[in-house]
Amino acid sequence: MSAYSSAAASPNDLEAFFMPFTPNRAFKARPRLLSRSKDMHYYTPEGRAVLDATAGLWCANAGHNRDPIVEAIQHQAAEMDFAPPFQYGHPKAFAVAARIAALAPGDLDHVFLCNSGSEAGDSALKIALAYHATTGNATRTRLIGRERGYHGVGFGGISVGGMSPNRKMFGSLLPGVDHLPHTYNREKQAFSKGEPEWGAERADALENLVALHDASTIAAVIVEPMAGSTGAIPAPVGYLKRLRELCDKYGILLIFDEVITGFGRLGYAFAAERYGVVPDMITFAKGVTSGAVPMGGVLVRKHIYDAFVKSDAPVIDLFHGYTYSAHPLACAASLATLDLYREEGLFERVRQIEPIWADAFHSLRSKPGVLDIRTVGLVGAIDFESRADGVGRRAYEGMERLFHDEGMMVRTAGDTFAVSPPLIVSESQMGEIVEKIGRTLDAIF
Repeated sequence: MSAYSSAAASPNDLEAFFMPFTPNRAFKARPRLLSRSKDMHYYTPEGRAVLDATAGLWCANAGHNRDPIVEAIQHQAAEMDFAPPFQYGHPKAFAVAARIAALAPGDLDHVFLCNSGSEAGDSALKIALAYHATTGNATRTRLIGRERGYHGVGFGGISVGGMSPNRKMFGSLLPGVDHLPHTYNREKQAFSKGEPEWGAERADALENLVALHDASTIAAVIVEPMAGSTGAIPAPVGYLKRLRELCDKYGILLIFDEVITGFGRLGYAFAAERYGVVPDMITFAKGVTSGAVPMGGVLVRKHIYDAFVKSDAPVIDLFHGYTYSAHPLACAASLATLDLYREEGLFERVRQIEPIWADAFHSLRSKPGVLDIRTVGLVGAIDFESRADGVGRRAYEGMERLFHDEGMMVRTAGDTFAVSPPLIVSESQMGEIVEKIGRTLDAIF
């Protein structure tokens, strides 16, 4: 190892980095550093293996440092580092857009590329507003999100998002935003495998918002098919179909945020296919490159694209975009990732192992303090009792124990462990995940 790489792997000073979504002082007092990754594991600077039960941050769906993805990035970096996406293009941008569109259901035939889920969320909201303006419905400016929703950290995303800690420090946010109620009810849904039977009627709250604001003012509704960051809450049976029906009734665009659920997490390229619903837009990111290079995007239906692209005149269609949209390295990484998903049948594999995963994860029901367990696709969440000194403190203690004592990573949301391993996880590794969480729950209660 060179002196440079050694220093980078084991920094002497942690102070300069203002870490995102992290209690900085607590982390820097007892850091959880990662310096290498391969397949299902991270490795600490000391060389200790850490089982990745979170696919990084819901993103490394094909596993870490897969050789075909690494080689594609290396080749692209040597061939062309950057190409401007405004007024110019490069072949891989068009190739990756075509591949992603081919995976989507219905006539979601066009792809607007960006760099993250947050950018994808804000892009979709802007496209919705611009679509109504360009089709003569400029009064449609209201955006509808959902309680407990997460759509990234741009001002648009946190405005339609419904997680209070993400919103409360940032003022009034966007005007003209409202929220549907969330779909979770522990009394009626506890210990569900897959989609809970109760809750489809929660979609009917959109009727109330239409009555309050009038449909002529509402541009779009945005929801996650599975609310991920709030603790992995699957959509109830029939809920998304009911939302589609209501949006069609009132001429409202329906946006699915599939930044987490896209690219195999629920057993399909997109959750929209699992639920038999074609939204007007799908946002994606994370798994599109297996986390190797930042990329995000918005799939739009043909009628939306056609509303903008209706002239041969040399006039800009949509005044929106990013310097790094369709970055060559990201496109190369995505094409290699999509090849891996197809060649290894990873989406289909999730459908096959989902029942095994669900049975294994629900075996934790008897552990102390457990209030609920939810599974859908290759996702598991376990809620447990909070400590008297505050919500989230027990989960943080458990996360630290899992990393330092058990050699495993999980995500926390309040006092919830959320688990989403790479799609290549073996049955024995599923058992290892459950055993380590079980031992940790025994220790923190």
